[in-house]
Amino acid sequence: MHEVDSLWDGQDWAALAAQLKGWARALGFDAVVIGDADLGADAEKNLQAWLAAGHHGEMDYMASHGSKRARPAELVPGTRRVISVRMNYRPPAAKDSEAVLADGEAAFISRYALGRDYHKVLRNRLQKLAEQLKTVVGEFGYRAFVDSAPVMEVETAVRAGLGWRGKHTLLLTREHGSFFFLGELFTDLPLPVDPPLEQEHCGRCTRCIDICPTQAIIAPYRVDARRCVSYLTIELHGAIPVALRPLIGNRVYGCDDCQLTCPWNRFAVDSSEADFAVRHGLDAASLVELFAWTEADFQQKLAGSAIYRIGHERWLRNLAVGLGNAPSTPAVLAALQSRRDDASELVREHVAWALAQHAARAAAA
Repeated sequence: MHEVDSLWDGQDWAALAAQLKGWARALGFDAVVIGDADLGADAEKNLQAWLAAGHHGEMDYMASHGSKRARPAELVPGTRRVISVRMNYRPPAAKDSEAVLADGEAAFISRYALGRDYHKVLRNRLQKLAEQLKTVVGEFGYRAFVDSAPVMEVETAVRAGLGWRGKHTLLLTREHGSFFFLGELFTDLPLPVDPPLEQEHCGRCTRCIDICPTQAIIAPYRVDARRCVSYLTIELHGAIPVALRPLIGNRVYGCDDCQLTCPWNRFAVDSSEADFAVRHGLDAASLVELFAWTEADFQQKLAGSAIYRIGHERWLRNLAVGLGNAPSTPAVLAALQSRRDDASELVREHVAWALAQHAARAAAA
């Protein structure tokens, strides 16, 4: 990183921190805190235990940077502080999440993915925040992260008091629950740090653990990604394990169950950010409708969406599982039949499984 320009030497860092937080709120961030670059020994110990157990599945990038994930100053040399920001994302929707999940013919898509790709939105805002800092301090060292590198974003946010880690491993706040994105600005500025919260507020509650459809939360604060619906529908490249397919239900991209059941999310508020507004009716679309999309449809409608990165093949794979769990209506069966001979072996295999599910239910009726 660059050294801070000498024009700022000896100035009031506390005043700059306050000014920075005002700029962040003006840019649309709902909260901002400043933390130290030292995450402590426990963060690295817990990370290594999680990796050693194989709970990261095929997400090799989780292990590729080794201890650097828990050491910001090694990941980005020169880092002295981590500025953590929060931005609410839940958009106003035509249909409640619970209603979509209860409708076997509907496709549930995690609320964070209904609008524009959050990576781009937050990264652009963080870049603007850095540029505003430059107007005051001159050139300084920084790097922005938005779920785009091996950053322990929840740990950095917790240590600076942005919230606490829930038993589902997500960051929680008393004011807004957990329906928000996190972003970080690593910097060499010696800004004053914010204190952590005095306590967490999950208490004896285990709702998130109890409701997980695949029981991926294997213990408080520990998720086995290999069982998590978000991992299975987004990160996994190959076939979804057969034993887990019936448990996925109609969740075709991500899963919000642990958040929907969390008592703190009764305080969650809808986002007013236009970039997160629902696109193409994805908040209430049917499985049949989405399964009919051609690759050109997928690319055109989901350009600029977080969903785009899984590609059309995995999109169809996920939808085939949803259709296999759906009611055996003529429309559902016809949709599956239409892709029995799909060019993709991955899609064909999941379609065959889905049709077999319907045949088994018909035989048992």
